[in-house]
Amino acid sequence: MFTSSQLLKSSGHKGEPDMEWMLMPYRRYADFSGRSRRKEYWMFMLFSVIVTMVCVTLLVAGGMSIDENGESTPGPLFWVGVVAMTVWGLGSIIPSIAVQVRRFHDQDKSGWMVLLGLIPYVGGLIVFIFMCLEGTRGPNRYGEDPKNPVGYDVFA
Repeated sequence: MFTSSQLLKSSGHKGEPDMEWMLMPYRRYADFSGRSRRKEYWMFMLFSVIVTMVCVTLLVAGGMSIDENGESTPGPLFWVGVVAMTVWGLGSIIPSIAVQVRRFHDQDKSGWMVLLGLIPYVGGLIVFIFMCLEGTRGPNRYGEDPKNPVGYDVFA
């Protein structure tokens, strides 16, 4: 089992810990320009799953309680989960779309391809496959390669 300090240790580009990668789309909130690495996208998705699990746990733990009249009502922890999930979900829509657009840019494709996700049944799978693909090496029309920027001295 990993300790929290091991999970946050530097494991990538420029010595940034994984938590930095998870939160990077929030720092670049509505930035639809440039490119993003797969690591930025997938760490953000991991963070999203973790937050969703915490919110769902609050919803389930809050459960339903039976009052003195025999009627079931949601417990207070249930409403904390509802509010947390709503606030987090609304606050994450724009960064989620923006990081997907930047992933398409990393593959030298238009950000409008994010709309493929709206195709019923297969759209999500198509976007998933694109999010898994490696970006173009070197600069492209959307900017420098975020994985290996030009001018980065390997031996420095």
